[in-house]
Amino acid sequence: MIRKIINIDAEKCNGCGLCAKACHEGAIEMIDGKASLTREAYCDGLGNCLPVCPTGAISFEERETLALGAASGKRPDWPIQLKLVSPDASRFNGAHLLVSADCASYVSCNFAGDFLSGRTVVIGCPKLDNIDYSEKLKAIIETNNIKDITLVIMEVPCCGGLKWMLSRALGNGTSLWSVQESSPAPLGIPCRVITLAIDGRVLKEESL
Repeated sequence: MIRKIINIDAEKCNGCGLCAKACHEGAIEMIDGKASLTREAYCDGLGNCLPVCPTGAISFEERETLALGAASGKRPDWPIQLKLVSPDASRFNGAHLLVSADCASYVSCNFAGDFLSGRTVVIGCPKLDNIDYSEKLKAIIETNNIKDITLVIMEVPCCGGLKWMLSRALGNGTSLWSVQESSPAPLGIPCRVITLAIDGRVLKEESL
């Protein structure tokens, strides 16, 4: 379909990254020091990126492209289980990382639209897997230029283990009881935790 979408002039782009930070849809990524519209289907055409660009490298254009949100139904790259993924897989490079409890996608009626769109997903269950994923998560984070992290867990006690593992991977504590609800990540990566009720409702959203 033909719709309004942004255009980035690579010649004018100075690589500051402000547009990528301003894009709430995750449509813009920094590649080889330049801003690039890598997810056209996620660009909403509102232009939050325009006013923050110091060089005027971003403009609007109307052209044939995917419908807004058309990629929300895209299946994630396989594998997605934490115990199976390789930290140096190319899909993690520059990713907006989604770490999810196994059960979360089954209780949320619109998991793909609400959480998966524009993100690279890994899933796990601390209770069933019986594995400490702290080191695997740390390797994924340190090996790749992860932009931000979203953790989706359930209100059940076992999901606290996944939060603890991610907290350890970020350097926020070494024991379950030392996790701070709103402490900044020492690695400087924005991380939010979304807790779902067993009926799929969002109970709370906080920073890790």
